[in-house]
Amino acid sequence: MSQNSVADKLAQFAAGLTYDKIPSAISQRAKHLILDAIGIAYASGKFDFARCALAGVEHLGQGSSDVFGLGRQLPLRDAIMVNGVLVHGLDYDDTYLPGSMHISASSVPTALGVAAHLGAGGKDMLTACVIGLEIGARLARAGGGSFQRAGFHPTGVCGAFSSTLASARLLGLTAPQMAMAQGIALSMAGGTMEPMQDGSWTKRMHPGLAGAAGVTAASLAKAGYIGPGAPYEGRFGFYNVHLGQYAADADLASITAGLGEDWQFARTSIKLYPACHHIHAFLNATLALAREHAIKPEAVESVQTIVEKAAIPLICEPAAAKARPASSYIAQFSLQYAIACCLTRGRFGLAELEPDAYTDPGLTALAGKVQYAVDTDSGYPKFRTGDVAIQLKDGRKLHRREKILPDEPAADADIVAKFMNNAMTVMPEPRAAEVREMLLKIEHEPDIRRVTNSLRER
Repeated sequence: MSQNSVADKLAQFAAGLTYDKIPSAISQRAKHLILDAIGIAYASGKFDFARCALAGVEHLGQGSSDVFGLGRQLPLRDAIMVNGVLVHGLDYDDTYLPGSMHISASSVPTALGVAAHLGAGGKDMLTACVIGLEIGARLARAGGGSFQRAGFHPTGVCGAFSSTLASARLLGLTAPQMAMAQGIALSMAGGTMEPMQDGSWTKRMHPGLAGAAGVTAASLAKAGYIGPGAPYEGRFGFYNVHLGQYAADADLASITAGLGEDWQFARTSIKLYPACHHIHAFLNATLALAREHAIKPEAVESVQTIVEKAAIPLICEPAAAKARPASSYIAQFSLQYAIACCLTRGRFGLAELEPDAYTDPGLTALAGKVQYAVDTDSGYPKFRTGDVAIQLKDGRKLHRREKILPDEPAADADIVAKFMNNAMTVMPEPRAAEVREMLLKIEHEPDIRRVTNSLRER
């Protein structure tokens, strides 16, 4: 393998990074991303998709790796898969907007799972997690926002490689072995956007499958298995295949530019709504209008939105299904329903994902009044906009346009508050506080198994 290949440079970074080389602000952000991920996993545990995922893999056998909040242990790869489902299942997990990737959903379950499997300490686990978070963000950003346009889910396809390097760091692979592991991972990078068309559940699996693929690829490479030498830039490499007709959009040089100095993952945005990030700016705009003008839902004649073209198939279409969600998942990816919730309930939270909400005739009637058109000046993927114009029956037309920049991460206090709200849906406040303190001091743990054993229970 060439010393100048992308895989080789990433391998050198992953093999050479130690805990003491990570700036304190960066390790602090990583801990808060872990906290956020675990809180969402707890909240996910009461939903059908979580119970079905656990039941399905339990049929394959028991193990000693912990499943977050569900009181079960599974074989390592199965536990990583289910934990990935739990973190990503509510689509409430962080999003690195320049690459449209949920970076924690694969890196956190992988780093915690492999570290516990090996009996590693907190500093080694956190170092591996930082590697996964950073490389995932960079691989996704290099796609130029086109993975989704080509039909692939960046969280799944990029997560296979980032999880490989997080696993490889914990497994003690050499840099050449880490480079080879990425070649092996190329054959495991999958996950399409098709479930977004009908609200089915398989998108939830993508980060967990990526994590399981990562530890598999790293283990195979450690044993001497041979993979392609140019997994990213090759003729049939990652970007040429997974971007297809948009391959020219790829910027491979950006993957390693400033690596280890310009920390990209720290820019990731923390979701304050359990919905597709393309919807968030619209919710900000709608809530601001509703509060400023005391809008009553019965006073609304119609709502016109202007939407980034790439987002329309995800959050607006098919329009009839989006206006009347048949499941919580469709509700999370329905601009029409989310706006109706903001105008009627003044919020969009986990309660709006319950059946009594998305089947409410008043909400669905108002959702049917929300129309959309293509935004020719959206600025995507550099930032995401939400343009909302509300026509009232008294003749007034209220308009607001909001922008969400890629590097607008929530404050630590907001992340902690979100964790507590999520965790307390399934456990008392003292128990949630105990988990919070344990995770925010995780670098001091001599053996991560104590942490994952604790996370297994509510």
